Amino acid sequence: MLLRSYTATSCIGLGLSQMLESLLAQRSGLAACHFETVDIDTHVGEVTGVDAVKLPGELSRYDCRNNRLAELALQQDGFLEDIARAASACDSRRIGVFIGTSTAGILQTEIAYRHRHPVTGSLPESFEYEATHNSFSIADYLRRRLRLDGPATVVSCACASSAKVFGSARRMLEAGLIDAALVGGVDSLCLTTLYGFHSLQLSSALPCRPFDVARDGISIGEAAAFAWLERAPRTLDGEAILLLGVGESSDAHHMSAPHPEGLGARLAMQAALSMAGLDPGEIDYINLHGTATPSNDRAESQAVTSVFGATTPGSSTKGATGHTLGAAGALEAVICALALRHGLMPGGVNTARVDPMLTAQYLRENRRCRVSRVLSNSFGFGGTNCSLIFGRAG
Repeated sequence: MLLRSYTATSCIGLGLSQMLESLLAQRSGLAACHFETVDIDTHVGEVTGVDAVKLPGELSRYDCRNNRLAELALQQDGFLEDIARAASACDSRRIGVFIGTSTAGILQTEIAYRHRHPVTGSLPESFEYEATHNSFSIADYLRRRLRLDGPATVVSCACASSAKVFGSARRMLEAGLIDAALVGGVDSLCLTTLYGFHSLQLSSALPCRPFDVARDGISIGEAAAFAWLERAPRTLDGEAILLLGVGESSDAHHMSAPHPEGLGARLAMQAALSMAGLDPGEIDYINLHGTATPSNDRAESQAVTSVFGATTPGSSTKGATGHTLGAAGALEAVICALALRHGLMPGGVNTARVDPMLTAQYLRENRRCRVSRVLSNSFGFGGTNCSLIFGRAG
């Protein structure tokens, strides 16, 4: 499958150029949390300018932070124009929309609760649950914004959400049900996730430090990332980026903790390799899920070592972007595309000393070299796991 066009917006940049510049400089976008009314000692990856975004007038009922973030991302890298050109060559009824999110527009509901009627407790009449908080809101907004009339779905399975949409789209393309797909993920900051992860004692007061010996929790970020996926033509430019493999598993070990030996993670990576027809030694770089919690990094390291040994280099880019939850899979897919296109294995930001108990080879510094095939891991609550393999056409 071909990634015809792609874009991403996060705290390390609006669009591909800014994000690549930040990755090359190993610059983090995490900062002390001053979001909304949150009173927690933590760092977040907030995207600047989201509140200033205006949705098209005919779509104003969809106005919420999540959809504004999506609109901001659409406006980068000429992506809107690319989609218009690509869509003009297809029947709009055969273009699918597959988007991952975890909390969608829940911030809109949080704000609405502050304005309940003092007597009845009812929410304000202006509150639009269907077009904002509803998980399907983001897919509905995108298909209307881009005038796409094919099947549309939202995957919401925590932090693997927008990795799994690549699998959903691929299956429909291979079945001949659609001719192209918009895939991606959008998740925005809200009080529910910030206070929720804090209550689970999973958030760090410092910028997160994946695979560090002193790691103590995540930093929550927000992002929107999209790609146009279609069947690969017979003749390809050597710079083209391909989706080679998708591996999914569900170990259901625990509601919020990974299997201690990374069982589900290992199964997902092996399934992705099998689909791609690749041996572990043919993967050049692994974009690790790497959330910087003690248990997650330990389990993932065990899983990676069991499949790849200790020789395949990897890193987590969450030290730069924060953990963007339901958008993480799509955001890191785009980072993998940048790695392939620009010959970059990005070093993990904020990691001062790699935990010697973690046996996977972890990069702290950027490595510039030809990168032909990469694997990206996304693992969510409840044991939902997804690994994606991307590669250069030539």
